[in-house]
Amino acid sequence: MNAARSRTRIALVGSVAAGSVLLLSGTAFAHVTVQPEGAAAKGGYAVVDFKVPNERDNAKTVKVEVNFPTDHPLASVMPQPVPGWNVEVTKSKLDKPLTVHGKQINEAVTKVTWSGGSIESGQFQKFPLSIGSLPTDTDQLVFKALQTYDNNEVVRWIEEAKQGAPEPANPAPTLQLTAAATGQGGAAPAADKSTAGQKTAAAPSSDTDTTARVLAVVGIVVGIAGVAFGVFAGRRRSA
Repeated sequence: MNAARSRTRIALVGSVAAGSVLLLSGTAFAHVTVQPEGAAAKGGYAVVDFKVPNERDNAKTVKVEVNFPTDHPLASVMPQPVPGWNVEVTKSKLDKPLTVHGKQINEAVTKVTWSGGSIESGQFQKFPLSIGSLPTDTDQLVFKALQTYDNNEVVRWIEEAKQGAPEPANPAPTLQLTAAATGQGGAAPAADKSTAGQKTAAAPSSDTDTTARVLAVVGIVVGIAGVAFGVFAGRRRSA
């Protein structure tokens, strides 16, 4: 009887641990994020993916809007076609013109919208863009995104993370910029001149930190399960 009871308690502890891990991992990866395909160096061009997961069990994502920062406008934004989705690039007139490769630019992209497709529950979709030239006077670009479901719910991924503060509930996709490449010239790299979907070596993304946090939680939960096992085993030997 005692042995059977011990096995039941151990199984219960294991189930709770596994459930906790699944819950935490599901929450951690539910954000809309932006990740570079390769380097996103200051002053250069980059191909970036906006990763949009569907976090609803009873609705499909049917529209994604990404608003571009107006304090650091980008003169060149080229979308890669995504099967099943229509894309619309919106440009606006600049208050202060940009000078790119010796040419004055009076307007820049302020929003890109994907619609017409759907992301099913439990799935995600990547929306690639080739963007540039990246600013040289900031370490990051913050994009504010709106995710629309077929039940008319709109999730606003617009909250900017503050240094030293907890991550907001709906963080805005943020692209971290790296130092400018040595000897980088004014011409656009091949990623901007050729197809926007050309793949380069993958760079570490913000998902890495999230994964590390989840693995740390897994270790803690497994440790608790081990202690519980030792207690139950000790009681069994005493009996």
